[in-house]
Amino acid sequence: QLQASGGGLVQPGESLRLSCAASGRIFSIGTMAWYCQPPGEQRELVAIISSRRKPNYADSVKGRFTISIDNANNTLYLQMNSLRPEDTAVYYCNAILADRPGIFNNYWGQGTQVTVSS
Repeated sequence: QLQASGGGLVQPGESLRLSCAASGRIFSIGTMAWYCQPPGEQRELVAIISSRRKPNYADSVKGRFTISIDNANNTLYLQMNSLRPEDTAVYYCNAILADRPGIFNNYWGQGTQVTVSS
């Protein structure tokens, strides 16, 4: 249902763009979000977006990351600029989607590895 891509190995200060394509029957989108799970730590919210509210970001990424949705293609993006070693993590996309009116389900993508290292 969710297919994430775009991770990789970059040097500090460089950029990456993550993508997450939602497929299948989609009646409406509730929220979509990116989470990260650093090595040995718990999964945490990076950024979240919905049609009704402005995007929200974790303090650690404000001013560096931008979350956006291409509604025509049901694709979520995370533009990651000025990457730091502490951004190293597996990044997961999450979506609350309805495949029929009023019936929302929670979906997770498979995760994509982002490594920031010199």
